[in-house]
Amino acid sequence: MRRRDRNPAERLRFAVEALPRRAREAMLRGVDSNPIIVGAYVDRDGGICPMLAAHRNGGRTSLASFARAWDRYTGAKRPRPATRRELRTLRALLESSLAGDETQRGSIAEAAARIRAERAEIAERDALGAEAPRPDTGERHRGRELRDRLYWSWMRPARRYEEYRDLVAAASEQLAEQRAAELLEDRPAEHLA
Repeated sequence: MRRRDRNPAERLRFAVEALPRRAREAMLRGVDSNPIIVGAYVDRDGGICPMLAAHRNGGRTSLASFARAWDRYTGAKRPRPATRRELRTLRALLESSLAGDETQRGSIAEAAARIRAERAEIAERDALGAEAPRPDTGERHRGRELRDRLYWSWMRPARRYEEYRDLVAAASEQLAEQRAAELLEDRPAEHLA
């Protein structure tokens, strides 16, 4: 049963995954080395679509579903250069689909060994970073000095967005009240009567 309610990004992901590996690799090279457009095969300024970029880099395929998914994702009505966001999305989809192919090829033991090696490298990097002295910023830690002082910090940490939003609103209200009080104190007495 075909689903017709997929969003454009999901359609583009499926279209990228349907491309042969060689075409995805060629498209990735082509996207990096050519001006990419949406809404047409080529334009007058030398821009090309991702399928032509793949074709020019050795990915000989004619999968029309990719072109339709690309144009639907970009919302192209007429030819125009692809935006940075559109190019980042396409590049990320191509790279993730290629990475997915690589992990599926090896055995589980190879993947586990690779993960262990990466973790050991990260731990080694962290150990070297912990030994390096921190640069002096000129600031001093005043936690002990101010810990018993009420309201010394601007705002306490929040765990949820709603709590954070309420704290910011309360802080804004308090600041507005302080400013209003300062303005009333600065006014001459003759204006108050």
